[in-house]
Parts: sequence; C-alpha cells; structure tokens
Amino acid sequence: MVSQINDNYQKILNKIKNSCSKSNRDPKTVNLTAVCKRQPLIRVKEALELGIKCFGENRVQDAQKRWSSIEVKNINLKFIGPLQTNKSESVVQLFDEVQSLDRIKLAMSLSNAQSKLNKKISYVLQVNTGNEKQKSGIIASEVDDFMHSCKTNYGLNIKGLMCIPPVNENPALHFAFMYKIFKKNKLDILSMGMSNDFETAIEFGSTDIRIGSELFGKRLEKEEN
Repeated sequence: MVSQINDNYQKILNKIKNSCSKSNRDPKTVNLTAVCKRQPLIRVKEALELGIKCFGENRVQDAQKRWSSIEVKNINLKFIGPLQTNKSESVVQLFDEVQSLDRIKLAMSLSNAQSKLNKKISYVLQVNTGNEKQKSGIIASEVDDFMHSCKTNYGLNIKGLMCIPPVNENPALHFAFMYKIFKKNKLDILSMGMSNDFETAIEFGSTDIRIGSELFGKRLEKEEN
C-alpha cells in the first residue's frame, strides 16, 4: 500500500518536473526542503525513508528534540525561522545552513559562534521584497552592502538569497526581481516558493523550495511532547 506521504511526494516531484519543463530546466537543479514545523516524528521518519535529504526547521528547541531521536547520516538540516542572537551557538552546532540571516548583529553573533565551535556553515540572506514591516529580512537595496559585510567583516559563507512574497501580491513579480539579484551576485542558492506557489517560483529560477503541509499533510496544533 502506497502511503499518503509517498503519494504526496510523487505528486510534488511531478509538479517540479512540469515546472522545469516550462522553463527548460533540469529537475535536478531544484532542491526540495521538507519543512518539519509541527509535524509528527513518524511522518519525518517516513520522509527520510523515501530518500528526502533536506529538512527545514523553524525553531531551535523543536529541532534539537526531533533530531536527537533520529539516527541518520548525510542529511542537510536548514534553519528557516526567525533567529535570535542568543540561539546562534545552538544553530551553528546543529544545522548545516541558515536561511534567515537578515541583520548585522546576527551576522556578528553567528561568526562568533562559528569561531567558538570551530565549525563553518552556509548562509542564505532573507530579503524582504515587499518592504513589509511585520516581516523579517533586509530590503533589496541593502543586499549588496550587507552581503559584502557578512563575507568581509564576519567571514560568513553566503550561498544565496531567500524571499517570501506578500500574500496579497502576485508572487511572480517578487520572484523575477529576486532572480535578477541572484544572477547579478553569482550565487548558488535561490530559495523561493512554498506549498502554494513553488511551481511559479521554479519557473522564475528558484533552486530551493520549501514544502510542508503539501508533503506531510496537515500540521498538528502544537509540537509533539
């Protein structure tokens, strides 16, 4: 019997393939990050069994609990939520990549954590393309200077850019804008697109999509105890 998660996964892979076909891309150039937020451990383990290697976590404490109980190698663990500076050391210790770097104070804190732990990880800058006050991220006009500072002053390995478009606007406009910045800076990762808009994001050049409920199913009301 084919499981629901396996069925969902195959449908997502087909959507990725179709979106890549529309934009003359190889589906292998699109990475799927499975978002674990408020998902039962049994579902995450099933995703691992399907061969999914990249997982996104929104909260440090939840990630520590979840991944301490899973014995698995060769996965790529990404922190994708808002990050406080007092969590920097924990994040560097557990994760391979941070996709929410958005301010100098945080860059400094992460740099110090890397030095203390003697470990380097990758970073993706979060860009607030809609200039939304309630949303984290640097504004587009500051990307170049911020990236230069992160690399030069703090020795961070900046791999790419991420954005979440405003919910009431056409995401394609934001994706196209981000792609220009991505190409100009010759970066490796362009993280755009979630369950509701990843097909459009792929057509506009996204290399990394975040999928939660469309893969795992409905979230729990709160994390498992």
